[in-house]
Amino acid sequence: MTRTAAARRSLPTSPFKAQPVAPIENYEVGDRVNHDRFGLGRVIGVEEEVAVLVDFGSHQQRCRSPYAKLVKL
Repeated sequence: MTRTAAARRSLPTSPFKAQPVAPIENYEVGDRVNHDRFGLGRVIGVEEEVAVLVDFGSHQQRCRSPYAKLVKL
């Protein structure tokens, strides 16, 4: 008799099932940031963990959470 994945039980505390959760970066007005596509900019608006408005000099861009391409300097 072969075992199938459906027949196996796993413990809820198993480290192999846990998905790592990265903390969402918090930005404030005035923070200097770097974006992978747009380059250097400054945060000019914050929408409470939803999005940030960044001024990149030539244009302004609204970046939504989780800010994968945005890095605080």
